Amino acid sequence: MRTVSVRNLSEHDGMADVTQRTLALLTILQTGRTFSGEELAARLGVSPRTVRRDVDRLRGYGYPVATRPGPGGHYRLTAGAALPPLMLGNEEAIATLLGLAALAATGSAAEGSLDDAATRAYGKIEQYLPKRLRYQAARLRASLETDTAPAPSATAGVLGSLAEAIQHRQVVGFRYERKDGEVTSRRVEPYRQIHLNLRWYLLAWDRDRRDWRVYRIDRITALRASTDVFTPRPLPSGTAIDYLKEGLHRHRERVVLTVEAPVAAVADAFRYQEAELESLGERRTKVLLWLDTWEWLLPSLAFLDVDFTVDEPPAFRAAVADFGARLRGCG
Repeated sequence: MRTVSVRNLSEHDGMADVTQRTLALLTILQTGRTFSGEELAARLGVSPRTVRRDVDRLRGYGYPVATRPGPGGHYRLTAGAALPPLMLGNEEAIATLLGLAALAATGSAAEGSLDDAATRAYGKIEQYLPKRLRYQAARLRASLETDTAPAPSATAGVLGSLAEAIQHRQVVGFRYERKDGEVTSRRVEPYRQIHLNLRWYLLAWDRDRRDWRVYRIDRITALRASTDVFTPRPLPSGTAIDYLKEGLHRHRERVVLTVEAPVAAVADAFRYQEAELESLGERRTKVLLWLDTWEWLLPSLAFLDVDFTVDEPPAFRAAVADFGARLRGCG
């Protein structure tokens, strides 16, 4: 009787070991990299033959694991026709839920919008969390208050279609609503999608206007990909974000400050400004930002209550000096 009990316990332990090892293998493959059989065997502490058996188990569960045999061969988890169960670690699950909650807090939650999709995805993932993690996620959500940040909604369908066109270098056409409300037809070569300041943008070469253009994706409708393909052009700036910022700052002044405060304190004071900060020591920071008028400097600098110098432009330096003189005259 005791022998039977030991045998059963051994069988259960063996099954638990196989399950744990298979899940560990899945976690490794879900990083998206390719791995040789020897590398997987070393990571899991098993033989290459055992790795092959575990890969077969994953395939049986619906995970599409591609194999390249022979010298230089490897294993890789590929995209399948159906989404198999996704294995997430504790921190990954919580980070995923928080990311979806943050995305859901933007936009109008209109049906088909990206924020609406994030809300639905949050509910689906939350209900399949293990009991302990589900309680932790519920406590975390209950303890948080997220301020709604109204932003124009883009749809997952448009973003996905543009990504496909960018990947395959396909010319796309669409209807575009300009800032003044006029709707025009565009035919462009898409290059990059940009997310900046809660807005989604498309950087593209406009074939009719023979120039680079940036389009708000939330203003794009009737998107259609053509069979025409294009030869990539060099980007008009170092990155698509650089080009977008250059356009946004076109009518603003470049302002450089030296502030006698640590970079962390300066970052907090300028948290509502798009500022580039460079630490010049423990208690000195260089600040670069773009402003419409010099008055925008005053609130942030007043709350810092430290010495500062306006390095450029000279007109801003003179205006701030004049304002300081008027303040001294009030005393």
